[in-house]
Amino acid sequence: MVHKMKLNENPFENIKNGTKTIEFRLYDEKRRKVKIGDKIEFSKLPDLQEKILVEVLDIYKDKSFENLFKKLYKDEKEVERKTKSMYQIYSKEKEKEYGVVGIKISLLSNNFR
Repeated sequence: MVHKMKLNENPFENIKNGTKTIEFRLYDEKRRKVKIGDKIEFSKLPDLQEKILVEVLDIYKDKSFENLFKKLYKDEKEVERKTKSMYQIYSKEKEKEYGVVGIKISLLSNNFR
């Protein structure tokens, strides 16, 4: 199955250049449908013209971004920084409502059409 998601320019470029291998989101209805082996087509905001295709390698779920980051990263400062950055995008209320997910990905195609 191919899922479609939008991404801001920075994370989009980081996935494209291989420096970002886990995409973090709320574990909402849309993300609950994503399974290992599925593909995700990311479209770059704001114009959505540039697209990349990735494969889902693993899925990490937790109640909060902080808990999830503590499982995935040893550096406490990194955990703090990443948690803070997620709260600029998602509210703590939404985090509590849905939980969170880290989707481990591998780039399959640049400028996918």
